[in-house]
Amino acid sequence: MDPRNTSRTCPRTECGHVAAENRDQEVFECTRCGHGDHADRVGALNIATRAGLALRAVA
Repeated sequence: MDPRNTSRTCPRTECGHVAAENRDQEVFECTRCGHGDHADRVGALNIATRAGLALRAVA
């Protein structure tokens, strides 16, 4: 699983916007929908979601 851009991708299902501007140090704020969170938490959420989707596809 490729971890690139996990902390720059909006974790909201209806958004998913990827941009370098979404992250400023530890702060994540989506430039499209305005969702805000800690960048590390956003990265972890995106990794967990991708892992879950990968497992679902195999099953």
